[in-house]
Amino acid sequence: MSSRHLVDPEVLPLLEVFPPVDFEAADLPTLRTFLASLRPDVPLPPDVSVERQAIPGPAGAPDVPVMIVRPKAAGAARPAILHIHGGGYVLGEADASTPGNALYAQNLGAVVVSVDYRLAPETPFPGPVEDCYAALKWLHDHANDLGVDPARIAVSGESAGGGLAAATCLLARDRKEVPVRFQHLIFPMIDDRTATTIEPAAHLGEFVWNRAANRFGWRALLGHEPARDGVSPYAAPARAQDLSGLPPTFLITGALDLFLDEDMDYARRLIAAGVPTEAHVYPGAPHAFMLIPQARVSQAFARDSMAALARALCE
Repeated sequence: MSSRHLVDPEVLPLLEVFPPVDFEAADLPTLRTFLASLRPDVPLPPDVSVERQAIPGPAGAPDVPVMIVRPKAAGAARPAILHIHGGGYVLGEADASTPGNALYAQNLGAVVVSVDYRLAPETPFPGPVEDCYAALKWLHDHANDLGVDPARIAVSGESAGGGLAAATCLLARDRKEVPVRFQHLIFPMIDDRTATTIEPAAHLGEFVWNRAANRFGWRALLGHEPARDGVSPYAAPARAQDLSGLPPTFLITGALDLFLDEDMDYARRLIAAGVPTEAHVYPGAPHAFMLIPQARVSQAFARDSMAALARALCE
């Protein structure tokens, strides 16, 4: 039985914009190009600048392209956000996040560095997360050049980008090279066992990102079938045994998202580990629900998200 009747009516247009994709049969380069063509042409605020730059990648790897979005006005050392886009580890690009990152620059006075990490399956783990960590290290090391306060850096991402954000924060904790002030995780994709050995409720994950897509994404990232023993927590952060010492966290998901259980369990474990954590579940919301920005549930998310970042970085 379909879960369509559980979807917030104001979010229903999303289901037409993003019909289910058969990733097994899809030509990924063509699909990537098609999805990029759907990106709306949103004018940027006049008080925000955007610059594309290539920064040094991980040892032995190519340079990493980043998009730097920041206020044009001069100011004191600003907070910074390392932003990591979503796309199931196989899709997406940093450019698509520029309008949202411009809002961070406007509302928070933040410098936002968005990472064009290498995608799977062409680059499996650990390539994508090492690209993100290289961008975090570069942001911290070049804080003075960027006008950034190195003590006020957050890591943020959506979906697979949320998974990479969580993994980047784990790497930062364990390598002890970069202090991260805050992690901002939007329906993060963090557990390769979901829809394999761990089966969510039947009404979760029918729309936008479903069970078959999830298995494909994890297989592409890991280079093998998901849910095997020995998967690194830097690939699937839900596998981490110890979450202590991670930065304060804002984590959200939708009540109809395939990732509901893994995300809420991660939030629960963060709290149990003594990590200050704010978690939200939005009713009637499937994966990527905020792509319908006029929906009241999306507006509630936008308020909660911006307020959490402001408290963490600006107070």
